[in-house]
Amino acid sequence: MNDSRQYLKYVFIIVAMLIAVASVAVSDSLIKKLAEEERQKMEIWTKAYRAFLSDDANLNMKLVLQVMEGNSSIPMIVCDEQGEVLEHRNLNVPEKEEALFLKKKVRDFKAKNPPFPIDFGNDTYYYLYYDDSIILKRLLLYPYVQLLVVSVFIIIAFLALASTKKAEQNKVWVGLSKETAHQLGTPISSLIAWVEYLKTKEVDAAYLTEMAKDVKRLEVIAERFSKIGSNPDLLPLNINEAVRASCEYMATRISSKVKMTIETSGHPLFALINESLFSWVIENLTKNAVDAMDGQGLITYQVNETGKKIRVDIADTGKGIAKSKFKAVFNPGYTTKARGWGLGLSLVRRIVESYPGGKIFVKNSEIGKGTTFRIEMHKYRKENHTIWKRK
Repeated sequence: MNDSRQYLKYVFIIVAMLIAVASVAVSDSLIKKLAEEERQKMEIWTKAYRAFLSDDANLNMKLVLQVMEGNSSIPMIVCDEQGEVLEHRNLNVPEKEEALFLKKKVRDFKAKNPPFPIDFGNDTYYYLYYDDSIILKRLLLYPYVQLLVVSVFIIIAFLALASTKKAEQNKVWVGLSKETAHQLGTPISSLIAWVEYLKTKEVDAAYLTEMAKDVKRLEVIAERFSKIGSNPDLLPLNINEAVRASCEYMATRISSKVKMTIETSGHPLFALINESLFSWVIENLTKNAVDAMDGQGLITYQVNETGKKIRVDIADTGKGIAKSKFKAVFNPGYTTKARGWGLGLSLVRRIVESYPGGKIFVKNSEIGKGTTFRIEMHKYRKENHTIWKRK
């Protein structure tokens, strides 16, 4: 399915580029033809102008005047050998500083199109300078407008495709999470019943205590999965304490060769979060850090604030992530492990982004030295509670 989507994406890009290139090529061809036609018209006009100023009595003067008056769109100026303007057409000449205006136009026209010499014999020459017509100037802009329109179309199409893909992914996530929670429900209920039954027998209480802890843990996991895709209740909680509690839980469940340090702010920092899902975020990031360090190293947790935001940085001393993969690590299915579905960080991002102002990203990473993930959330203020309350 993914390969098919990628194939369609590339086909779409190629087709769009071919349409853009073909459109620009056709426009360029039309522009060149029109420019050549305008030059031919100017060449004919110079001949008519030379005939008009001649003393040939056999000329059809009416026809000559028709040719000369026929130019109603191409700006033009006729100058003598000394550069004095003799005649101009199709120009809006200001009343003030007319001479300066026309001289400037002569320079502009000369730079744009080669002038036509008008030979009157006896080494007497006039020169015709001309500019592109309004229609031709508009056509010159047309290819750029086309490229802009095609670019906007491609961007909109890609956004639509991305939105559709994300919506489909969300449905898959919700379905998978709900089904997982549902499937866990039956064995958990059975295990609870077995624990209660064993309490009536002569079984070591220490064993039952540990079994009860594991069952409770399964209940928490099922609860977390059931909340993915729904709108969990968000309550104002102290992020310092939430991070510390999650770290204390993980400390007894990871390698003893991994050291954990926690640096929190000197005062409580509250944010609207779901405690169960937030602890899942910290646990996932911690497990990833342990895997990246091959079970030994240092994980540092820092909680601080800046302006209206709370920041939680989780840094490890592991293998690091290539800069080109900073965004890819959050994509579903991305993993560097031999086993695993590559869903952890994708779920983490989904959870964090459900919080007010929540986002997670790779702050920095260096191959062989470690990685730092950053979580950002809006600080909770009682007066703003109605703003961030989820519907």
